[in-house]
Amino acid sequence: MKLFHPSMGALKGFECGNSDSYSANCLDDSEENGGHGDCRNLEVIVDAVKVLLEGLDEDVNREGLKKTPLRVARAFMDGTRGYRQNLKDIIGDALFPEAGIENGAGCGGGSGGLVVIRNIDLFSYCEACLLPFKVRLHVAYVSSDQRVVGLSKLSRAAEVFAKRLQSPQRLVDEICKALNESIKPLGVALILECWHIQFPGIEGSADELKSNIEEMQGWISSSVYAGSGVFENESCDMWNEFIELLHLGGVKVVRPSSNTSLVDEGIWCPFPAVSDRASPTINGGTFSQYMLNCNGNGPSSLSKNISNSTLQAKLGASYSMMIAAVESILSGIGENPWRDELHWTPFRFVWWLSNFHQVNPAIQSRGFEWTRVEIESNGCSGKTDAKVSPRDTGGEIILEVNVPFCSQCEHHLLPFSGVAHIGYFSIKEKKQADRSNIYHIVQFFSHRLQVQERLTRQIAETISVCCNSANVIVVLEANHICMLSRGIEKIGSSTATVAVLGCFITDSSLKSKFLQKISERRLRSL
Repeated sequence: MKLFHPSMGALKGFECGNSDSYSANCLDDSEENGGHGDCRNLEVIVDAVKVLLEGLDEDVNREGLKKTPLRVARAFMDGTRGYRQNLKDIIGDALFPEAGIENGAGCGGGSGGLVVIRNIDLFSYCEACLLPFKVRLHVAYVSSDQRVVGLSKLSRAAEVFAKRLQSPQRLVDEICKALNESIKPLGVALILECWHIQFPGIEGSADELKSNIEEMQGWISSSVYAGSGVFENESCDMWNEFIELLHLGGVKVVRPSSNTSLVDEGIWCPFPAVSDRASPTINGGTFSQYMLNCNGNGPSSLSKNISNSTLQAKLGASYSMMIAAVESILSGIGENPWRDELHWTPFRFVWWLSNFHQVNPAIQSRGFEWTRVEIESNGCSGKTDAKVSPRDTGGEIILEVNVPFCSQCEHHLLPFSGVAHIGYFSIKEKKQADRSNIYHIVQFFSHRLQVQERLTRQIAETISVCCNSANVIVVLEANHICMLSRGIEKIGSSTATVAVLGCFITDSSLKSKFLQKISERRLRSL
């Protein structure tokens, strides 16, 4: 079938797979398939993802990418299933009769009782860039008419609106309005804490190269609130009571104030703006010199413009096709790609993906120069000097810890980021690599579609060749957005992978000593 989105027709030149190939996967309403029965929309997104991959010069038929279009399509449909859900079906008959305090002697139960639900963790999709962001919701309502609502329904009702393209303020406003209309309380109050992955940046300073494995550390955070009924006035006593009950549960939030803007919709998403006129400049560097970093590891200042013309030059003829493909994705999930808030979203998403474009750079830094061909033909084949024991040559172990990176999961087209810890034995008479050399090797392999296991191996093998050492250990720690925001939504989880060469394979005490050194340095940095 051909890609399609409103008012544009089929995307010319991109005939995609037979629609029958997906019929067995997309006609059911299982959670795995996004909780939908619209096979055509799933196919549209699948074909759009193929266009995006081809625009990145990827082979959509290679083993690691064969199922990526379908995985990404299912993730988009699942992550935006709120468009296809009805709040009335969620709340249903979950309003239960509950008596209040007799004779009006007080407030409680189903008459004027305050109910607070803390720490409802969800993920939503940022409408500005199509990347997921984390939501932690705190809800309070005051019962009326001798009725209370089933507590699980409050989190499920919030999820209906979180599973759409959103901005924080609209999300909290929509949840507040929906709860007010569906359960008809005396008042509803919500506080929404939000975290968005931070990007872009370039090489971080030594002070910035710190572990970002702790939950949401380094993400951009914002808080928004909404209230209705007895909570409409943010200076009222009910807000005080709500905040105090949150504090009692260990939730650190501040009292809402109309004098303080808790989130500026113009800067919520840390993505630079897109401009047809301006050329992008990041800390004095041009777009072509740009090295992606994220999650607080890059400089704080950056240009607010991305040039369409620069993107087009980088991606060539694929650029317009990729923009149209993202518009097809927006239509496929049930959105209007032409509403004002989504006008620049396709450009931002394509810009993000372009950082993982298959290019052929050279790594050049302080006397080292290795082209991709040399690295991938030698480094990834494990060709090194004859293996010698570091103890026999008087070698010393060199440690480089907390080297930051950001890469893109090739299975789900979502970022994963973290730090690399590298150890290798250096022979005294051989040239050693400094931290910048190590940094560029890590960046070289992370700036493409990847899996963490392969990235770890490639770094280890390349360090072995470029640093002339047969004895190398590499540990990568990373948070995967695909694990946090889809499927099981394991918030706070992280992944560690290890690759070893030479003496680190057989000498367990040496490996243990290296891991202990990592822990010691981390403790000192806290």
